[in-house]
Amino acid sequence: MAGRDTFALMPTGGGKSLCYQLPAMALPGLTLVVSPLIALMKDQVDALEANGVPAGFINSTQTNAELSQVVRQVRSGEIKLLYVAPERAIEARFADFLGTLNVSLVAIDEAHCVSEWGHDFRPAYRELRNLRRSCPDAPVIGLTATATRQVRADILSQLGLREPRTFISSFNRPNLSYSIVPKERDLSGLLSLLEKYRGESAIIYCGSRKDTEEMAQTLTDRGFKAEPYHAGLNADVRRATQERFIRDRTPIVVATIAFGMGIDKPDVRLVVHYDLPKSIESYYQETGRAGRDGEPGECVLFYSYAGKSKQEYFVNQIEDAEERERARQRLNQVISLCTLNSCRRRFVLQYLGEEWPDENCGACDNCVGPREQYEATEITQKVLSAVIRTGERFGAAHVIDVLRGSKGERILKQGHDQLSVHGIAADSPRDELRDLVEELKREGMLATSDAEFPTLSVTQKGRQFLRNRETLILSRPVERKAPSESRGERTRDPDGGAYDQGLYSALSALRRQIADERGVPAFVVFGNRTLQDMARIVPRTPTEFSRVSGVGRAKLEDLGAPFLECINAFARQQGWPETAAIAKKATPAERAPRVVNQSYRETGQIISDGASLEEAASERGLTAGTILGHLERLVEEGVEVEWAHLLPPEEGRAEIESVLEILGDNPMRLVWEELEGRYSYDAIRLVRLARRSAGGSQGKPSSSSADPRSMLGLRRGG
Repeated sequence: MAGRDTFALMPTGGGKSLCYQLPAMALPGLTLVVSPLIALMKDQVDALEANGVPAGFINSTQTNAELSQVVRQVRSGEIKLLYVAPERAIEARFADFLGTLNVSLVAIDEAHCVSEWGHDFRPAYRELRNLRRSCPDAPVIGLTATATRQVRADILSQLGLREPRTFISSFNRPNLSYSIVPKERDLSGLLSLLEKYRGESAIIYCGSRKDTEEMAQTLTDRGFKAEPYHAGLNADVRRATQERFIRDRTPIVVATIAFGMGIDKPDVRLVVHYDLPKSIESYYQETGRAGRDGEPGECVLFYSYAGKSKQEYFVNQIEDAEERERARQRLNQVISLCTLNSCRRRFVLQYLGEEWPDENCGACDNCVGPREQYEATEITQKVLSAVIRTGERFGAAHVIDVLRGSKGERILKQGHDQLSVHGIAADSPRDELRDLVEELKREGMLATSDAEFPTLSVTQKGRQFLRNRETLILSRPVERKAPSESRGERTRDPDGGAYDQGLYSALSALRRQIADERGVPAFVVFGNRTLQDMARIVPRTPTEFSRVSGVGRAKLEDLGAPFLECINAFARQQGWPETAAIAKKATPAERAPRVVNQSYRETGQIISDGASLEEAASERGLTAGTILGHLERLVEEGVEVEWAHLLPPEEGRAEIESVLEILGDNPMRLVWEELEGRYSYDAIRLVRLARRSAGGSQGKPSSSSADPRSMLGLRRGG
């Protein structure tokens, strides 16, 4: 608005579009939006127009008549936002057209495509800085949801932004959960997962076009409605598939990872990677397509060593040495994500340049799943010794073969069957040894060369471990499998408000009917959360309807009458009074509890007996952060737990609450920084939990004589 260039880095679903859509309505001229998402432009424009915002697009899917109409509307000032692809934006003819217009703002979406260091490089983006010649006075805003520090610097340089203001939001998506599970040959894990989400929107990413088609056919044969979606399909076929997916006709789309930006839908509940993504940036962006409506989304990656080897093969086929090395580094980061035993959310955020001091996110498999500590000293000695005895010239697969006593041709040729370490770990499963090798890399005891065929070597730390006969205790998941089929594990209303399911169903049917009549996706009419709010508030008049979240003046005038008619008809049928009071949000105790696994209940019992977080963690062999994650789930599900003794004293609680009142619950990092580190993350999470459960006995301060600060490690003072 002040006419300055701007760079905004915000997570998927975090409101990037508003950064240029709101100024577009206030500025006098045209806002040009450069976006690589040609397949999504129509839906974006439909959504804007449904909210009373005049918008249009120019791309290769239009007829000459449609193109001429948009050009006329742009010239006459009828359109405030114009979407174009980067390849169109750099054409000389289009530049001449821009020169005749009053352009007030240029927005470049998916700006990471400008960087060769990024995961979606598009050469045309490098020429977008030339737009300045056609509209020299218009400020430029670059936007992206994913970029490392190196990519950010490249964006600012390549787009030629002049003294830009930079806004970097948290990458954290608190409504998403993450898990990595073993990839099975019989698809049983995937089928169980899809059964859990039957009838709801899901995206499955596969590594090749052939895989997407075979997977879609297999799922169809198993009774699921699924369609493939990749760049090799005819444009009309892709467009029709996308329309069916967005309009809830096809609940499952199987897409290639390389074609990841082609689908946009706010109510995707599940994202599956059935093959490895090419980078952490790709993984973050693709999982970010879940839960864009703010409701819970589940992200599951199926991992296997065969899949790892397959990706390593493809990387080695890259001819350009520098690009091959960049691809190898990106793949190694993905492998680290899949094999680590600590918080996956923290790993991804730190890779993207955001610190996440809390050791437990409460929403990834490593943080919420039961873990065990085990004595790893002897097996570690065997692995390190095998690496040294084989001359530090071989990769993990060869070293493991030696440890397991293989008599393969290569082992015999190298004479490694004669080594003292040959067969000394014959009883150890291959996968466990592979996991241990990855863990020892993270522990800094093993290193991997950067060669095309990486070899293992023992570091100084590893040699010191052997020399000093040190002890090593590691942790591992007790069991890792595909997420449960139980639908009860899912949160349908994260805000904690109770709403009438029957009314919600009636409103959903009306939304579908209107969407079909208008030829737009259902979410363009109203989002799920808005319908839930209607079913909670039960507005009976236009004034009450206008108070519903997601209902603005344009929606009230356009859709108020049919939706109020539906609500009032349902209310009369149910015998509700004519004037319905605004429904209060139900406390967790008032909602029917979902299925909570036994591990969480065991934690709840220990806390109810008066244990501190640290005491409960010690008794269960878990971390304090994991214990707190269990408590959060128990309270949210309305399970009775006596936990008020864990809260900080009244003075500290009031200070934390005052900051939460201003900043909201997320991101936690901002709350912690605003409190200048005087309180631990655990203390903030506990107060946040008490706020969420307001009205329930669990959240009330206790008169317990125990000092919560000693139990929580609470820091006080300047």
